[in-house]
Amino acid sequence: MTELEEFRAEKDEFFKSHPQSPLTPEQKRTFTGLKYFPENDALRLEVKIERLDDDQPIYMQTTTGDVQMYFRHGRFKFMVEGQEVELTIYRSEHGYFLPFVDALAGVETYPAGRYLEPEELPGDRFLVDFNLAYNPYCAYNELWSCPITPAENRLKVPIRAGEKIFHP
Repeated sequence: MTELEEFRAEKDEFFKSHPQSPLTPEQKRTFTGLKYFPENDALRLEVKIERLDDDQPIYMQTTTGDVQMYFRHGRFKFMVEGQEVELTIYRSEHGYFLPFVDALAGVETYPAGRYLEPEELPGDRFLVDFNLAYNPYCAYNELWSCPITPAENRLKVPIRAGEKIFHP
């Protein structure tokens, strides 16, 4: 079992049995595991960001009508299926946050987008592993409040890595 397969198996077990799982008791009864794209080494990236150090907060709407405050930390460009695209990494008191929507949204991926917590590396670099892209908890249960992906992180290309859309 690869490290990613072990991580996914542990996540499935958490969703199935843990009291803090986002699944409802009804969903847990029939839950057989999350659906994922196959591991994609081409979407495990070490990127150099263009630092923004934006002191102006960005307020992201949430699925329940609240707002959460973030700051734009940096942007990076990368290639997907022959196209160059750009994403913004945000920061808050909880760390770095990378919400994104791809071209498969609503078909193969969650319509409101998926999330990543990129890992900071030395020298304005980050590890961005799309194999770890996950659905926000509101994808499983509408009682959860999740930030809505800003327009600047909505891609017109598919990101075939990470979690797929959830079908209970």
